Amino acid sequence: MIEKTLKTTYGKLKIKIPGDLSEMSLGQLMDIQEKPDLNDLEAISILSGLPVWQLNHVRSMDDLQVFGEHVLLVSQQIDQLYNSDAVPKKITLPMGKTIDVIQNLSIEPAGAFMAAREIISDEINGHIQQYGTENWQQNFNPSLKACCQVLAHYFFCRATGKKYNEYDAEEFCNQIKKLRVTEALPIAKHFFTCYPNLSKQRTAFFRRLLLRWRKKPGYNRSGSLNISIL
Repeated sequence: MIEKTLKTTYGKLKIKIPGDLSEMSLGQLMDIQEKPDLNDLEAISILSGLPVWQLNHVRSMDDLQVFGEHVLLVSQQIDQLYNSDAVPKKITLPMGKTIDVIQNLSIEPAGAFMAAREIISDEINGHIQQYGTENWQQNFNPSLKACCQVLAHYFFCRATGKKYNEYDAEEFCNQIKKLRVTEALPIAKHFFTCYPNLSKQRTAFFRRLLLRWRKKPGYNRSGSLNISIL
């Protein structure tokens, strides 16, 4: 952590921000991504947890320069992380529980799998609609929100010991946001890049049965039974 005590118009202010990407949470990075026109004070506010109004009272903007340099350094590390394929073998969740990351990253139970598939499908389809299909896999970067949601559904049952519930899993995003970026992003990236089948919408069993039934001889779209009375 980078820590510095600065003079303000009302006294002293201790500011502490991550000095390395491994000290940064997924939630902090999500907050930064959601504000593309972020200024220096807003970025420092997100990373330090201090409100902007307090930073506005720092006597000299030059005193904040050291933090700006580290924000730039962290942003460069994020680019390197996106290009890494290394998936951690273990992950420690905010509640203190350490979980083995399953090697094949299979999503279970079925409800969690279906939720993750829908999130991935929406994210990929949204990218293709905006940029086209040409080289989409090379140019595609999922949003951090989608990454967070997929991880929430993936970890919920093993982390809490509870039965799967879609709404509770969505709420679990608040815990996933506390994960270190260096742990969360490589796992999420694996789902989006190594499981292309999850991006395909699959016809529900009942609908497939209905389609097959309609192809059977004697099926009448009008619904009438074509009974003739002699």
